[in-house]
Amino acid sequence: MHRKLFGTDGVRGEANAGDITPETAFRIGAAVTYQARARVSHAPRVVIGKDTRLSGYLLETALASGVCALGGRVLLSGPLPTPAIAHLTTTMRADAGVVISASHNPYHDNGIKIFGADGFKLPDETELEIERLIEGTELDTNRPTGARIGRAERLDDAVGRYVTFVKSAFPADLTLEGLRIVVDAAHGAAYRTAPLVFKELGAEVVTIGANPTGKNINHRVGALHPDACAREVVRRKADLGVALDGDADRVILVDEQGDVIDGDAVMALCATRMLRARKLKRRTLVATVMSNLGLEQAMEREGGKLVRCPVGDRYVVEMMRSRGYNFGGEQSGHLIFLDHATTGDGLVAAMQVLAIALRESRPLSELTQGAMERLPQILVNVPLSERRALEEMPKTQAAIAAAEAELGTSGRVLVRWSGTEPKLRVMIEGPQHDAIETLARGIAAEAKRDVASPM
Repeated sequence: MHRKLFGTDGVRGEANAGDITPETAFRIGAAVTYQARARVSHAPRVVIGKDTRLSGYLLETALASGVCALGGRVLLSGPLPTPAIAHLTTTMRADAGVVISASHNPYHDNGIKIFGADGFKLPDETELEIERLIEGTELDTNRPTGARIGRAERLDDAVGRYVTFVKSAFPADLTLEGLRIVVDAAHGAAYRTAPLVFKELGAEVVTIGANPTGKNINHRVGALHPDACAREVVRRKADLGVALDGDADRVILVDEQGDVIDGDAVMALCATRMLRARKLKRRTLVATVMSNLGLEQAMEREGGKLVRCPVGDRYVVEMMRSRGYNFGGEQSGHLIFLDHATTGDGLVAAMQVLAIALRESRPLSELTQGAMERLPQILVNVPLSERRALEEMPKTQAAIAAAEAELGTSGRVLVRWSGTEPKLRVMIEGPQHDAIETLARGIAAEAKRDVASPM
């Protein structure tokens, strides 16, 4: 059975339409509480947080009503980063955590993602059970009445709890005194917490993207638009910039020269230092199929290795937990340090990089430049009229095989369907940009011929 409602990161779509309606939110809240009631003898406790989208009010109220309707207790945090809700869920011994956010999407979208009592995102089978409950009648029968109806309360100290947690991920013998840091909160969930973390550790903080209106989240700021942070770093002569996305579970860094540092470079820097300190479990870094081959080569030079998983931070975490690894991430800036957090946390990741820079007394540009040598990479998106399994596209398969033979061990070919659009994504890495572009265009052309041909 395939999930219909849940995608790779919860439920997501246009707010107040399709799957992101108060009716669906109510039933998700009820289903989460119903599941918890089967595990615990007390009234289930559910933490609910959100980002700064206008529709957050609508969905927060509906989710809370669903929890209360099944006799649960709601703990409302207000706007807080996704990783903060995971942290609060575990430290407050709650039975589940729910985040209302569409992460990097524009404001008119929203989403719902769920953490278990352990602070990790739900496995596929649990999400399938939630979908079954939503579609069935069990949530509508034998609801509690009278004194057994649930209630909601505000967590007035939620911001302080999370700020203290993030600071604990920074070495106690270090300080940010003397550093000027640009913090771009994307007008999102970290607009209060992110500046506080750096200020309380002693930095001079220049804040942008911290004036949410409900309709400006991710708009020309944050991890999706790091050029805004880069301009401010250069203008203010800052030591570095930290650009978060709407729910602050990912980060893109900017060095003191205004150059943007993506997740691959940060992973190379942190993983190689963890290797040297013998803190990288099984000497292995987990990344997705999209990470640059240069990252893999950097790990090999240091005597470590890289293992790959499908795109999506939940798949990174699943591989880490199942195989006993403690660090992984995505090129897009999701970085998971399992020694500190159960999910991607942009601020915790920034703490790790700052600690390295201070220990080595080197600017970020110098640290990241030497961490890995990026191979040229090209990505071609091929819109097609229908989606066919790749094994049913012989011309495409032949072109892929030819490209792989030409590149040998000096490059990499990845062809996959988009998870959300009828597009084939052709990604090739290799030593020469012009050569890999020709190969990618060739695969794209053969894909079009395959789809144009009758099966």
